[in-house]
Amino acid sequence: MVVVSRVRVDGPLQEFAAGFSVALESVGYAPLSAANQLRLMAHLSRWMAFEGVAPSELNDELVQAFLSVRSARGYVGWLSARGLAPLLGHLRAVGAAPAPVPRVPSGPVEELLTEYRAYLFCERGLVAATVRYYAQEARLFLTRSGSGELRELTAGTVTRFVVAEASVRSTGAAKLMVTALRSLLRFLLLTGRVETDLVSAVPAVAGWRLAWLPRSVRPDQVRVLLESCEQNRLVGRRDFAILTVLTRLGLRAGEVAAMELDDIDWRAGELVIRGKGNQHDKLPLPVDVGQALVGYLRAGRPTSSYRQVFLTALAPHQPLASGSVCAVVGRACVRAGIERIGAHRLRHTTATSVLQAGASLEEVGQLLRHRELNSTAIYAKVDHGRLVSVTRPWPSGSPS
Repeated sequence: MVVVSRVRVDGPLQEFAAGFSVALESVGYAPLSAANQLRLMAHLSRWMAFEGVAPSELNDELVQAFLSVRSARGYVGWLSARGLAPLLGHLRAVGAAPAPVPRVPSGPVEELLTEYRAYLFCERGLVAATVRYYAQEARLFLTRSGSGELRELTAGTVTRFVVAEASVRSTGAAKLMVTALRSLLRFLLLTGRVETDLVSAVPAVAGWRLAWLPRSVRPDQVRVLLESCEQNRLVGRRDFAILTVLTRLGLRAGEVAAMELDDIDWRAGELVIRGKGNQHDKLPLPVDVGQALVGYLRAGRPTSSYRQVFLTALAPHQPLASGSVCAVVGRACVRAGIERIGAHRLRHTTATSVLQAGASLEEVGQLLRHRELNSTAIYAKVDHGRLVSVTRPWPSGSPS
């Protein structure tokens, strides 16, 4: 790392510079990027020396003061606490700087949401993604309901909120919102914040089960999506593996993001899927999926202490979130020149292609890991061959 070795750090942080350099290299920073981080460290150290600040005193308030000085002097990069995160994280990890003070919820709404999240985690046993969604909807309701005191909540307030929100959401999104709102209202009653059970005031969202038609992607579009990945590049091998897993196994984006190295049983040819509701299922590992994963793991995945299979391409290398998996699909659509689709459309595509190849609905349900056959029944609508076999001819003669 020739470039890094030329960066000199003087002052209170000098003794931590070598360790920080090693830490940057261990998480995949390129020499030039690591050098920029060390230059930032050098500037902070000079400022600390001038102000008489010891590393043990480097709290959030002093960090903001340094950033203000940096901005005032005309620097155009690393002007936020986020830019200092790698350095501060290292200093805190080695015990040089104090740990950040936990944010205290500000205001009654945030205090309530903190307690509500704990209830969802501990009492209901919900997964993190569901808790985040429920808390998001709870915040929206509590801030928009216009009620100063929770005890003043009325059935009319609840109904008006649902009607207003449902009018600007899809049917599916509105149904999820209603479910989250009912959960919040039960919690408010359970904790004595409201005296009346308002769950019954939440109107049902109109929408008939199985009324929609699964939208799949044509085989030629799947092919061009896969071909759009430049497999001579590290990020291309990663994206190709992600798209292969999505199109061949019909996984959800969150399930792809949650995949860990230990979930792959190469000898048995099986893959453990970490599904909804903390359910773990095993699926056969097709040869082409295994080959795509091997290509990424051998010559694409950065060295990391994380056990998740798919990591960010840029340092610091961290596990992909489900939104990042969806972004991989979106970028592939742009490269391929086709209509932008979501990762879930590829799940529908997998189910449709398997069904049209002769599989039964029960087998499709097993592939998608549906707990109830009713969840799979919608795919009967796209099985044109079987639909034709049960159609009846139009009655002869003219209608009267």
